[in-house]
Amino acid sequence: MIEATTVAGQGVALGALAQITAAFGHLPAACFDINDVYPDRVQISVHDSLTHFEQWRTALGIPAAAVDYGTLTASMDLTVFGSFAGAEIKLCGFAPLLTVPVAAAVGGAA
Repeated sequence: MIEATTVAGQGVALGALAQITAAFGHLPAACFDINDVYPDRVQISVHDSLTHFEQWRTALGIPAAAVDYGTLTASMDLTVFGSFAGAEIKLCGFAPLLTVPVAAAVGGAA
């Protein structure tokens, strides 16, 4: 049986989210998730803008080469892991499928 996580057990992720808010308040809005399955992780999800995904990736100092790229029938997803303020960061981007290479769509970086 898995022991239940308490809110205190999510303290690293919650603290990191507070620091993200203070450091990156100028960045585009995103979806933030802290859950009991990965209590030390903050997931940041950006929808419909590869540019916004790239702004978050750059601000967090995560290398472009670390980004995993996947596609579905009419959409794509980008996922990359990093760390910030002691927490694991999972940055996800979701957007319509491109007709040009990802690097061209985000201004030369991917």
